[in-house]
Amino acid sequence: MRIGQLARKMGVDTQTIRFYEKEGLLPTPDRQKNGYRTYGKKHGEELAFILGCRLLNLSLSEIRQLQVCRKNPHQPCAAINTLLDDHIARVQSQIATLEALQQQLAVLRKQCDDDRAVAECGILAGIGEGPR
Repeated sequence: MRIGQLARKMGVDTQTIRFYEKEGLLPTPDRQKNGYRTYGKKHGEELAFILGCRLLNLSLSEIRQLQVCRKNPHQPCAAINTLLDDHIARVQSQIATLEALQQQLAVLRKQCDDDRAVAECGILAGIGEGPR
């Protein structure tokens, strides 16, 4: 199949496929005599794996590591467990950061009501004071 067909089948843009090829995450497709790229079943399977990883917010580097593991199926999966444990720790840190941001925004929101003029807006004044 051609790149447009693969893109439609997987629900992504053709540029996404080209990007993953350029990054070395997708194998280079064969070319027909007319120069068109030809994608097969292995491209679809690998793209599905990459997209699944991206849904988990895994980085390109992490995806590469997992691909190496997939190519060596008889190895122990300790490296995969470590990778995922590290990723979970980063997600937990991001959640803590977002919760702190939510609290800051809630404090700012309480500094103004709808009856004030913009010139007297407590939210704008609070933002102007900088981080606390």
